[in-house]
Amino acid sequence: MSGLGVLLRRELSLTWGAGGGPLLSVGFLIAATVLFPLSLGSAAQILGAVAAGLVWVLLALASLLSLERLFARDFEDGALDIIALGPLPLEASCAVKCLAAWLTNGAPLALASPLAAVALGEPVGAVPLIVLTAALGSLAFVFVGGIGAALSLVSRGGALLQTLIVLPLLIPPVIFGAAAVFAWTHGLAWTPGLALLAAYALAAIGLGPIAMAGACRNALG
Repeated sequence: MSGLGVLLRRELSLTWGAGGGPLLSVGFLIAATVLFPLSLGSAAQILGAVAAGLVWVLLALASLLSLERLFARDFEDGALDIIALGPLPLEASCAVKCLAAWLTNGAPLALASPLAAVALGEPVGAVPLIVLTAALGSLAFVFVGGIGAALSLVSRGGALLQTLIVLPLLIPPVIFGAAAVFAWTHGLAWTPGLALLAAYALAAIGLGPIAMAGACRNALG
């Protein structure tokens, strides 16, 4: 097995063993979906008007729950030093860690998001688009969130600093994804929103590991 495969298997094992995999994030999404109708009222026109945006906000917040210790655990026990000194480029290792985080949290959230959207009033016909946009959005959330997780390694208030760094960067994918779904449900052009979301996700995947590796080297140096 290649070094990338070994690292991916390790990250998947650690995520399931220590954090319960996607249970926390998906549980948060489901609980919030149940609570919001209680606060906004059960009228279909009210929930339907805000369903797309609400699901995307919940998806972004649920994604943050799994990113707090993306690098912190390895930084604390010295494993990050070993990874940095290993044969793999640190950028590739950061990308693999983010991929593992997406497989164990982002992908399950993307699959659960249509259930939340339909429960809040979105039409069933929008499910394929919701899954596609949620998958792209969760990829962007993970790779952007990884930057915040790496930058906050040397800070005492790491979780707070990570949130302050990451939240502004999550706004564009939330806008693009919600706009695409909203446009589809109202018979408007939805492809521009999807294209912008895909471009943002690709940029995060391409540039995120470089920024993460630089922040990790700074923390280890």
